[in-house]
Amino acid sequence: MQKITIIGAGRVGESAAQLLAVKELAREIVLIDIREGVAAGVALDIQESATLFGFDSRLHGDTETAACAGSDLVIITAGLPRKPGMSRSDVLDANLGVIRPLVDTIMSEAPDAIIVMVTNPVDIMTYQAWRQTGWDRSRVFGLSGVLDAGRMAAFVALETGFSAKDITAMVLGGHGDAMVPLPRYSCVNGIPVTEFMDQTTIERIVQRTRDGGAEILALKQMSSANDSPAAAVVEMVDAVAHNRRRLIPCVAILDGEYGCRDIAMGVPVVIGAGGVERVIELTLTEEERAQFERSAEGVRNDIERLHG
Repeated sequence: MQKITIIGAGRVGESAAQLLAVKELAREIVLIDIREGVAAGVALDIQESATLFGFDSRLHGDTETAACAGSDLVIITAGLPRKPGMSRSDVLDANLGVIRPLVDTIMSEAPDAIIVMVTNPVDIMTYQAWRQTGWDRSRVFGLSGVLDAGRMAAFVALETGFSAKDITAMVLGGHGDAMVPLPRYSCVNGIPVTEFMDQTTIERIVQRTRDGGAEILALKQMSSANDSPAAAVVEMVDAVAHNRRRLIPCVAILDGEYGCRDIAMGVPVVIGAGGVERVIELTLTEEERAQFERSAEGVRNDIERLHG
């Protein structure tokens, strides 16, 4: 890619910019933040590591959202972060006020871009960006499953002692307490995790996956997770930049898949150069489908607040 813009130079934005630069996923990386000097400082700090990490990407920071002009892809991390005890839905109204003008600017300045949403509640913000732009659903998707599945895989690695490189996991649903981790579709080098752990252990890992972000927030107190979300974002961007056609879970707009329409939910998708190329429908058990539908109901309730 020629240009990737990150709107929001906080912890996640900074970590994502560093990884994007090291992987040389774009010739130009722009950070935008309303706080005077913050984005420029972050960009310069990362730029000064170029010779040490060996990358030729050029970074700069700005306070004006119009600096996203001509971007191939825009990552939105701006917004009010969660504090201990807050749910992702608790920040909906505040972050909706942040996202709407940003999306307007992207439509004006980068009309051909792909939008990757990170701001919470990410399901709702992804839906808002899609409805607001009127773009094809392939070009607007959000972070959830890559991060949640990554957390689940990490917990499986810690529990079993197996290499993290051999573990894959699958998580569906909303990015929150009602997410649906799927042990049946989670494997160690192709072997289901159910072969290595008893049901009690699996249930404990499933719950820890649901609580993954809250656990870090409770420990750090002053900030939420940043390294793992940034790594998940960059994995999605890498799939676009290299047209890898990766099958990974993310927040996508559903149009009949899983019996849902006009909603943004975490599902497995194929991501390539054009964004979301295809939504993959998994066969679910009655219990898994019930969990998915409960998660969808929570997302629908939040979407209703957009129209209220």
